[in-house]
Amino acid sequence: MAQAAEPPQAEQSGSAAKQGQPLSGIVVLDLTQIYNGPYATFLMAMAGAEVIKIEPKTGENLRSRGDLGGVAYPFAMLNANKKPVTLNLKTEEGKALLKQMAAKADLLIENFSPGVMERLGVGADVLQKINPRLIYGSSSGYGSDGPYRNYPAMDLVMQAMCGVINSTGYADQPPVKSGAALCDFFAGIHLFSALMMALYDRERTGIGRTVEVSMQDATFFSLASNYGMYHARGAAAPERTGNRHGGLGVAPYNAYRTNDGYVVVNAPADHHWQAILEVIGRTDLKDDERLKTRTARVQNADLVDQLLENWTKDLGKDEVAEAMLAKVVPCAPVRNLGEVMTDANMIARGSLQAVKHPVLGDVCLPHSPLTFKGQKRIALTPHLELGESNDEIYGKWLGLDAETLAEMKKNGVI
Repeated sequence: MAQAAEPPQAEQSGSAAKQGQPLSGIVVLDLTQIYNGPYATFLMAMAGAEVIKIEPKTGENLRSRGDLGGVAYPFAMLNANKKPVTLNLKTEEGKALLKQMAAKADLLIENFSPGVMERLGVGADVLQKINPRLIYGSSSGYGSDGPYRNYPAMDLVMQAMCGVINSTGYADQPPVKSGAALCDFFAGIHLFSALMMALYDRERTGIGRTVEVSMQDATFFSLASNYGMYHARGAAAPERTGNRHGGLGVAPYNAYRTNDGYVVVNAPADHHWQAILEVIGRTDLKDDERLKTRTARVQNADLVDQLLENWTKDLGKDEVAEAMLAKVVPCAPVRNLGEVMTDANMIARGSLQAVKHPVLGDVCLPHSPLTFKGQKRIALTPHLELGESNDEIYGKWLGLDAETLAEMKKNGVI
C-alpha cells in the first residue's frame, strides 16, 4: 500500500478564497453542538459560506471535552473556518440579538431537543416572520412529532434504537456498538442535503423553508443488507454476522488473519472469486461446484474462509492487499487510527491537510469531502476561541457600538 506523505497546506485563505465557491455570500447562523449539526455547518463553511457559530457563554458541549488545554481534536475537525460568538438566549437582549442576526442571515441551524427554540420565543415561525427568506434547519434524535419526540438522544442511544448495536458483533457474543458515531454523522449529512435543497428552492420561490432531519430516519437505510436477510428468513436470521456480510449474501466477505494484523476481502461477483483463486494459487478449484457460484460459496462460507486464511496468515496485510488489488479484487488492510490519520491518498488529494493549531500544535485535519472541479480548496483555519468573533459579528456586521457591546458583556448577554 502507498506510504504516508507530508500533508499539504491549502493554497487559499481569507475572503478571496471564498470567491467562486458554491456558497460564497451565504450567511449561516450555527446554533448546533457536538457532531450532528456542526458537521453540516462545517461542510457549508468549507464551501464558502460565512458560518457564525453561536454558543452559550460556557461554550458548546464539545468544546469542553478536550484533553489537557481544553481543546479536543473532534472540535478542531468540525469547527474550522467558523466565527464563534457567545449569546445568552435566556435573556431578552440575547433573543433580540438573535432576531437581528436572523434578519440578515440566509440559514439558521440548530440541533436542540424539539421545542427548545419555540419555548425561548425564537422558533422558526417567529424568525421567518422577521425574514421570510430565512431557511430554518433542525435535527434531533426522533423528530419533532411522533411518540418518541421528547426522548433524549445521543449517538449511542440511537445506535441501540436503530438496530446498529444489535447487528454488530458475533452471533454467540453480546452486541457491540459501532466504533464510528454513525447516527450523528448520517444525520449531519442528511441535514446538509435538506438545507441545500431548501436553498435551491428559495432561488425559485424567494421563500425560505423549514427542514428537519431525525437521526433515527437518517440511520434506517444503512442496515439494508440486514433487513433483506431478516425479511427473507424471519426468526431464523442471525442477529449478528460478525465480519461476514450483513445479509449473508456474499462470500468471501470477512476479515482474514495475516502475520501482522488483518485484511478484508469481498468478492461480490464470480469473476472476483476466480481472480482470488489465481492470487492464492488454487486455480485447481475453479470448477469446484462448492465454490463456483456466489450461492454455493455462501453455503460453504467456512470452506471459503479457510482457503483464504490458509494463504493470508503467513503474509503481511499490505502484501495481501497489493496482491488482491493487482487482480482488481476488493480488498484492504485493516488499519489502525494512526495509519488512517496519515493516509497517503487523502493527503495527496488535499482531503487531509496540515494545520498549525494554536493548542494542538502541528496537526493533520480533514477537509470537506465535497470538491468542485477547477476550484481550489479553501484553506483550513483553526477554530477560534469562545466568543472571539463577538466584536466582528455584533460590532461590524450588526453595527452595534463599543459602548453597547461592553454593556451587553457586563450584563451577561454576550
